[in-house]
Amino acid sequence: MTAPHIVDPAGQLGEALAEASPDLMRQLLQTMINALLSADADAVVGAEWGQPTPDRIAQRNGYRQRPLDTRVGTIDVAIPKLRSGSSYFPEWLLERRKRAESALITVVADCYLAGVSTRRMDKLVKTLGINNLSKSQVSRMAAELDEHVDEFRHRPLDAAGPFTFVAADALTMKVREGGRVINAVVLVATGVNGDGHREVLGLRVATSETGAAWNEFFADLVARGLGGVKLVTSDAHQGLKEAIAANLPGAGWQRCRTHYSANLMSVCPKSMWPAVKAMLHSVYDQPDANSVNAQFDRLIDYTAEHLPEVADHLGGAREDILAFTAFDKDVWTQIWSNNPAERLNREIRRRTDAVGIFPNRAAIVRLVGAVLAEQTDEWAEGRRYLGLEVLARCRLTTIPDTTTGKEIPEHPLALSA
Repeated sequence: MTAPHIVDPAGQLGEALAEASPDLMRQLLQTMINALLSADADAVVGAEWGQPTPDRIAQRNGYRQRPLDTRVGTIDVAIPKLRSGSSYFPEWLLERRKRAESALITVVADCYLAGVSTRRMDKLVKTLGINNLSKSQVSRMAAELDEHVDEFRHRPLDAAGPFTFVAADALTMKVREGGRVINAVVLVATGVNGDGHREVLGLRVATSETGAAWNEFFADLVARGLGGVKLVTSDAHQGLKEAIAANLPGAGWQRCRTHYSANLMSVCPKSMWPAVKAMLHSVYDQPDANSVNAQFDRLIDYTAEHLPEVADHLGGAREDILAFTAFDKDVWTQIWSNNPAERLNREIRRRTDAVGIFPNRAAIVRLVGAVLAEQTDEWAEGRRYLGLEVLARCRLTTIPDTTTGKEIPEHPLALSA
């Protein structure tokens, strides 16, 4: 005898709320899904349960129970069965031989790419109420994530450009190679696109932060369509500076003020650093480019008298740390340091610290790529990082011609609305 409808969504909701059960969300989700499955089966059959009608094409024949993993735990799904000659399977909810909710993929993939054992992985995901996790399930989820990350890493950049401002940085990760743990470097670049939003332009895993690694990284970005770059902000790594000059001719370079402050502190007597630091910060507090340069002159005069080594250090870095003054005052805070990139790095670290040692480089690409792709989506949906009008003004900035010594104005490229 066919089982009658035993699900009363309104009644179950009222009872659960009245009892304030700790498993309230799990019970509600199970009730809702089972009700939807029953209604979906009725549509396949052509009639509601127990209703005689000439349009009916099959008969209901009870239920079969299947577990479904969700973010609120594993719930028991009652899939309606049909009599011989017909079949029903809710592919909109379940995939055959796979019962993991799509939104769970990133959680499981984080564990997978850490190279942890299936047993440890089960322990981690049980915090979500999941009963067990098979190796084949994890492999399929990771494959889907790999495809997404690969598309993100190799997407064309020309349509989103020009990228007026770019920032580059590197992070160190531990990875197993050749039976030992070594340090690998993740090279990351972000930029402000033609619509004023930030984007992650690319990432690359290298053995070490060398000039060759940075050159390959920027060459790939240019090949994918990176163009219109007016300024690149980074630390003072020599190989990075050379790669910028080789691949982005005409682009200026801004030495990160935060990194430079740390470099300057290393040559300054500890007792004098508070005074020097205060004067250096006062340089950045000035209202316009002329005032910035005038205050920098006063800083050099002061240190030349008391701290000649510090004065020499400041004089040698002047053009690099004040490159931001060539652009509109409204963008100074966004381009004079790598602090925005450091915030992105902290988000990456939040995820990678849970992993510790990666099993291979592909695992680094998988996790870091997923984090960066997600962040790019969030930036695209948020407010503009820089307004279109200020971007237009920045693109009018003069570019020095190294062959004649003259400055040639570059006309702004078209802006998207």
